[in-house]
Amino acid sequence: MSEFRLIQQYFHRATSKTDLGIGDDAALIRVSQDHQLAISTDMLVAGTHFFQDAAPYDIGWKALAVNVSDMAAMGTQAKWATLTIALPEVNEAWLAEFSKGFFACAEQFNVDLIGGDTTRGPLTISVQIMGEVPTGQAIKRSGAQVGDDIWVSGELGNAALGLAQLQGKVKISEDELTICLNALHTPIPRSALGLALRGIATSCIDISDGLLADLEHILKASSLGATIDLEKVPCIEYFKNNLSNTAIQELLLAGGDDYELCFTAPKTKRETINTLSKQLDLPISNIGAIRLNTGRMDIDLQVNHQNNKIELLKQGFDHFA
Repeated sequence: MSEFRLIQQYFHRATSKTDLGIGDDAALIRVSQDHQLAISTDMLVAGTHFFQDAAPYDIGWKALAVNVSDMAAMGTQAKWATLTIALPEVNEAWLAEFSKGFFACAEQFNVDLIGGDTTRGPLTISVQIMGEVPTGQAIKRSGAQVGDDIWVSGELGNAALGLAQLQGKVKISEDELTICLNALHTPIPRSALGLALRGIATSCIDISDGLLADLEHILKASSLGATIDLEKVPCIEYFKNNLSNTAIQELLLAGGDDYELCFTAPKTKRETINTLSKQLDLPISNIGAIRLNTGRMDIDLQVNHQNNKIELLKQGFDHFA
């Protein structure tokens, strides 16, 4: 199969928000009046981000979902994506399932695929995503204020726990494993929450590398410190029953692949956020507070468990650590 037939058969779809999509040297898009264009990109590499034998549907879904999550973190409406994929060989059954997963995510979150590229090489998938946000309303990492609450959506640690089970490091129940593997393979970006947080959140980030590592990005950008309570971090029963175990604490706080939102907001917004949680049918948990940086370190993030400060060697996922 030629490269161009491959693109036509598996990745060419009708678009709804694009003046000109796949088929020319460039796509043409039109940004709405009084809006800014937001752009982000993520790469997934076989053996690093997913197992070589992972279900291609799940890989396709996740490739786009992690990018939609970046848009959600900035209160941006995802609209367009490009896809670049390196394939060791043309496997039509694999491509059919991969594209099915990719476009299932695209349809759910109303994203047009408008271009990209294919080549031969180790299985690598790179997606660039673009979206719109009203001018000046993007939620940045740098807006946290002293006294703000720290909130997280959903449950944390499930993807990391599922991976640990696959690696033989833990043993969890079948019901918990189902929950964890769904979180690992087909994360649900919190797009509706991100859009609703405009005018509410002072800062926001999606949790991809682990709560500690990503919250530290907010603290660094805002030049502030924070304290969080481990007992308040939302998680499944396995974590709650093993919360004093350091290895389990690291899975929960630093395992990564959560794709939930971590955001800060003034205390005056608590009732609004709790109402939003009910409207979206999505747990949103207050886990700590922003404070002044003590000045003794670049990143001043304290985690308390049973009123005692805990120290973790692992802070989050780092490709080059």
